[in-house]
Amino acid sequence: MSTLIQPIALLAIILTGYLFKRAGKFKNRDYRIMQVALFNLVLPCAIIYSFATNPHDSSMLWISVFGFVVAFIPPVLIFLTTRHTPVQDRAFTMLNGSGFNIGCFCFPVAQAFLGTAAIVPAAMFDIGNCVMVAAGTNVMTQTLLHIQPGKTLDEQYQGHAPVLPYTKPKDRDARRLARHALLRNVAKGFFGSIPFDTYLVMIVLMLANVKIPAVVATFVEPLANANSFVAMLMVGMLMDLPAGRDDVMKLLKIIGLRLPFGLLSAVCAWFVLPFGANVREAVVMCCLAPIAVFSTLFTDEVLGNAKLAGFSLSVSAIIGLVMMTGAHFLLAAIA
Repeated sequence: MSTLIQPIALLAIILTGYLFKRAGKFKNRDYRIMQVALFNLVLPCAIIYSFATNPHDSSMLWISVFGFVVAFIPPVLIFLTTRHTPVQDRAFTMLNGSGFNIGCFCFPVAQAFLGTAAIVPAAMFDIGNCVMVAAGTNVMTQTLLHIQPGKTLDEQYQGHAPVLPYTKPKDRDARRLARHALLRNVAKGFFGSIPFDTYLVMIVLMLANVKIPAVVATFVEPLANANSFVAMLMVGMLMDLPAGRDDVMKLLKIIGLRLPFGLLSAVCAWFVLPFGANVREAVVMCCLAPIAVFSTLFTDEVLGNAKLAGFSLSVSAIIGLVMMTGAHFLLAAIA
């Protein structure tokens, strides 16, 4: 029972943020302050602390590849299977139907079940996962649906077409400018993400066998320890209950997409990855993790409303906690 205390505490923090907002302690847009702190300061420090305090074997980059694959496939499948769905629904589903909440949720849960050694494979999984959740999924969604960055979808289009109206340039110079604009958008999406940039730097240091000084770990430790609290409180601050039947159906669709794919990914992790049982179990837990916090950020930027995304994250966190607990006891019995 003691192993469940920390994961349950994460859900309690979400509830606290929501209740504080309902009581008027937080205003509707106050969560944006937490967004800035989380994505630009707290989460990067948590990544640095993980690499500074745990040995990372370069052979575990295969886990990073696996993490990238299982985060990349869902948005592609969603795009291909929702060709007759309004663009607003497609964008919401692509942004929230893929990716995993590793640093803010899986780290403490996996550590509670498996000890500090679980942080290493979870962090390696998150390297690949972060390529998508920190930038890739958002860039893919905007590019495939022809959504212009910097404006919400409602500011650009009010119809029900599956993609925004787009006319392919016919002039050679116009095509060249369009390609350059696309490349700038992709580069900005990736390299404008501080957590993604932090992972890149950590990978370079790992491959170069450069050890991060202990003083750096000591310096970032207070912020790293605040990672889960800040992330879960932010989710509670932006969360609202579904406004009606349409929101409920969107939520059920997200859960219905994530659940089977997460289970399939977990099975693949356990039977395919060439590592010991503890490492594979940590990756299994990553595959069962809830919606990434980044999804709320990008849903807010693209749709101008992250409330349903926050509620979806909360529901998926409860489901994820149950599934991760069940997976732990099942795999312990098998091993």
